[in-house]
Amino acid sequence: MASTTAPRESLWVVVLGDGRPALFAVAASLVFAGGFAMFVAGSGLLLPHDVAHLGMDAGELAAVAGERVVAFMVHDRVAWGGSVAAVGVLYVWLAAFPLAHGEGWAWWTLAVSGAVGFATFLLYLDSGYLDTWHGTGTLLLLPVFWTGVARSRGLLRGDRSWRSLLRPAAEPWHLGRVLLLAVAIGAAVGGAVVAWVGVTGVFVPQDLAFMGVTAAGLDAVDPRLVPLMAHDRVGFGGGVLTTGLVAALCVWCAGTPRSLREALGLAGTLGFGAAIAIHPVVGYDDLVHVGPAVVAALLLALGLGVSTVATRLGTPGARRVLKW
Repeated sequence: MASTTAPRESLWVVVLGDGRPALFAVAASLVFAGGFAMFVAGSGLLLPHDVAHLGMDAGELAAVAGERVVAFMVHDRVAWGGSVAAVGVLYVWLAAFPLAHGEGWAWWTLAVSGAVGFATFLLYLDSGYLDTWHGTGTLLLLPVFWTGVARSRGLLRGDRSWRSLLRPAAEPWHLGRVLLLAVAIGAAVGGAVVAWVGVTGVFVPQDLAFMGVTAAGLDAVDPRLVPLMAHDRVGFGGGVLTTGLVAALCVWCAGTPRSLREALGLAGTLGFGAAIAIHPVVGYDDLVHVGPAVVAALLLALGLGVSTVATRLGTPGARRVLKW
């Protein structure tokens, strides 16, 4: 029987294909990592390297610093996990739909958001705490992600330049699309602010009021505690920033096709769901703090609903809405 394998065919070329398998692998890893972070944080446990850094576990930390300090850390980490999983969902959509159709803006969205998302890891270095698990995961995903991005460049048809990001979808603007874009931009801005707070002051007044302690008081408990909490805050901000950036570019460049509405709905459920639900669980119910996330989640739901109704009623541009 004659061999069906080409003598010069590379295993890696076949496995990597057009680059999308690598991108799907990264997306799946992000969803898994986000889910794992939510599970571990929700259980109230600190990771082994956190315990090694502090020299105490969650129970011991609660005994010396107060239960609400641990609850605050749980709240930041669950919210971070939701944002990371949300990015993974949106990456699946980008690779499965517009990138598969050769859309240049989809490739640039992956490249730009990937650069921003991975770059936020550098902000952790300023916190004084290096998360070895996060660092290892980042180093493992970096080559896979950029290999996928590089190989998928060959899929593009038409405009391959970064200027494709500046061109909005031809779909007529309707209230649903405006709301979805507004929520995405708001998330990106909010994430940037949270990351900046993590790099500078770490806490907002509502955080300290909830914990019932001052930043100096936390330093008195252990000078390594605030750097650990700053790392969590910066990570959460970077995750929300990346999620908002990806969502905004998708709505701007693709409009509101059914598949994107489904992806946004799932990403929003993971991201907003985790960020909002953890607050009553830990007792952090300050409306000034959690209110913006609740409003954004409601606007997301309204935007998705209006976009769906507009499509089903056959408004102008409905056929373009259904292109994917």
